[in-house]
Amino acid sequence: MEQLKDSGIFMKKIMMLLLSCSLLLSCNKSTTSISSSKYPIDTLEVASSTPYGKYPETVYYTLANMTSSGNSNMPEGDTYSYNAYTRFLLDKLNIQNINVIEAKESEYNNTIQMLISSKELPDIMIVESYEDLKYLVENDLIEDLTIAYETCASSRIKEMYDSYGNSVLNNVTFDDKIYAMPGTNISDGPNLFWVRQDWLDSLGLEAPETLEDVENIVRQFILQDPGHNGEGNTIGLMIDPKLTGESGYSSEYLLDIVFACYDAYPKQWIEKDGELIYGSIDQNVKEALLYIQKLYDEGIIDQNFILRSNTNIIDTIISGQCGSFFGPWWAPNNPLIDAVKNDNQAVWKPYLIQTDDQGNTSYHTQNPSSKYVVVKKGFEHPEIVFKMISVIFDYLRYDDTTASELNEYFRLNVDPTARPISINVDYSDALLQSYHNILKIVSQEMQMEEATALDQSYAEACIDYLANEQANKEENWAAYATRVEATSLLESSSIIEVESLFFGTTNTMSKVWWKLEDLESETFLKIITGEEEIDYFDQFVKEWKRQGGDAITSEVAERLGR
Repeated sequence: MEQLKDSGIFMKKIMMLLLSCSLLLSCNKSTTSISSSKYPIDTLEVASSTPYGKYPETVYYTLANMTSSGNSNMPEGDTYSYNAYTRFLLDKLNIQNINVIEAKESEYNNTIQMLISSKELPDIMIVESYEDLKYLVENDLIEDLTIAYETCASSRIKEMYDSYGNSVLNNVTFDDKIYAMPGTNISDGPNLFWVRQDWLDSLGLEAPETLEDVENIVRQFILQDPGHNGEGNTIGLMIDPKLTGESGYSSEYLLDIVFACYDAYPKQWIEKDGELIYGSIDQNVKEALLYIQKLYDEGIIDQNFILRSNTNIIDTIISGQCGSFFGPWWAPNNPLIDAVKNDNQAVWKPYLIQTDDQGNTSYHTQNPSSKYVVVKKGFEHPEIVFKMISVIFDYLRYDDTTASELNEYFRLNVDPTARPISINVDYSDALLQSYHNILKIVSQEMQMEEATALDQSYAEACIDYLANEQANKEENWAAYATRVEATSLLESSSIIEVESLFFGTTNTMSKVWWKLEDLESETFLKIITGEEEIDYFDQFVKEWKRQGGDAITSEVAERLGR
């Protein structure tokens, strides 16, 4: 009864939210357009058909804004509708967001789905589900952005999209028309082993290279307690109960590297021995699960991992109870910067772990695009979305030399959710491009002004870090650890990409995928914790196939033209 009561309260809150949005959207209809009778038509045409043309009168647009914790780390006084980004866009383009929704990343998708169901949309919003995008297109709820892309995306923005081949724009094209502005996911490379270097040094342990090294390090951390947490209080390898990244994604606290050591890639659609397979039913996964079960039995893996939320994992790392996890190059930005702020003696360092006997590291590739910006049908100036990203990801990066306020945002590690549209658009190899530019600036092979504003900011932070400057000390460390120390490992010629082939949803998937996901998660967790024997995996494979897996595999193969 209590759950039903809470659910009812939640639904009432959502309905009130939708009603408020409807009223606000109605009130602002008159403010989202420009009266052409007051200004020369050529001025309006220039503004509406060029990347950087400034509107003669402010264009207001209602927005469903994706936010983050801690006010996205913005300086005091800045908000999601009034900050360095919105001020710059107002000055450069004369556009201003009115946030009718502000939802944290973890809650954003559910909120958007409620809005879509109500068909009461803000002028602009991010859609994270491809199925939601298809629904909006099929029900004629969003604008055709083909002309907006052609006229208001800068040439460099178009180059960035082109660097991913056809995959990014194809995702948002229906009947030869572009219906969304896609974000891009630069290649993160394989997850790294992030470890307390000060604990390693105090125990005289060697730098890790293999999975066996990782196992030994975590075991010694637990037994010898270099963090002085007290006997039995140092937690083993911190992992998320999801275990691995979803189709085409990677994140923190996952075991993708462990599975890759067994040539296994759960949740990915891959080609193996010339056949398309869903990686989670590969027999190699069975071997990997047996090894992970052993780690759990010995306490090498956090014994409470099934119960932990992402927030709880972060708090445990920040508190110093845990000294190791697998994570991407950007882990210092979250959570390690706060761990270092909490304990200025903590030294975290990344290592690239081998996944085969030849010294290579294999990982699955990522979805090149997973966020889609859409514009409500009937909004008078749909082109502003491409104008915004042209300003933020082209003009500000490459041409502007006066945006000191935004450069300071980079130094302060302000989260990308501070932008009105929380997506990224960049070249597919942007991370390595930035790394080389930063190294050249630090070594004085390149003048600071020759680099992009973003690279200048990171280079300055790295220079300050190397000079041991105390101002923004932790932020400078995070910049160096991500953009130099971690990224340098990703340039290794020993890294092997295993292509993840499919990121969409088929007809059968839309009906039964949630059940198959639950079946997979339940099976893996039961095996790891010893609730089921390892042969239970074979029963899972049979059930997965019977409950729709075989049909889905055929549909995916058809979509891929196989």
